[in-house]
Amino acid sequence: MNEILATFIFFFAVIDPVGTIPVFIAVTKNSKHHEKRKIALKAVLVATLVLLFFLIAGEIILNAIKVPISAFQIAGGIVLFIFALSMIFGEGKPDSEEKDIQKSDSEKYIFPLAIPSIASPGAMIAAVILTENHKFGIWHQLKVSLIMLTVLAITLVFLLLATRLFKFIGNSGASIISRVMGLILASVAVNSILDGMKLYFGL
Repeated sequence: MNEILATFIFFFAVIDPVGTIPVFIAVTKNSKHHEKRKIALKAVLVATLVLLFFLIAGEIILNAIKVPISAFQIAGGIVLFIFALSMIFGEGKPDSEEKDIQKSDSEKYIFPLAIPSIASPGAMIAAVILTENHKFGIWHQLKVSLIMLTVLAITLVFLLLATRLFKFIGNSGASIISRVMGLILASVAVNSILDGMKLYFGL
């Protein structure tokens, strides 16, 4: 049960459904209600396909280019840590990604909403690290997949209810939650680096 909760919190931190709400609102500010629903569905669908690709093929690609999973785990942990620091000390997910909206006039549900807001670099790395073939069995990998899909489903619900939720949390509230998630993610990133070093050096 603790393992399931830990994996859920991990994916919730890297996907950050709450921090995606202000980005979605900014993307859809000139859209009608039915258009907002379509954008939300398309964004989550694209993000889901991207993360499932990394979950299924990520380790296969690493093996093909002869990169050991321990090296990827260390590199992934470093990237996750930098990503976490940007969440804690940076502008915050809503502020930084809302700027990207001004740069893209078409297919905004892909960029910046699906990528990198929902399918963030941290989420892509997490999908690979948490389903290592040599470390986890098929049952564990299925559980991780279901947990990831659950967080994505929660993200979709949040987007569909974005206008109502944003009235309660506001942009400041979303930034605060994003920073708390960043702190949790930083701890997970350090643990990933340590585990990778242990695996590499056979400790």
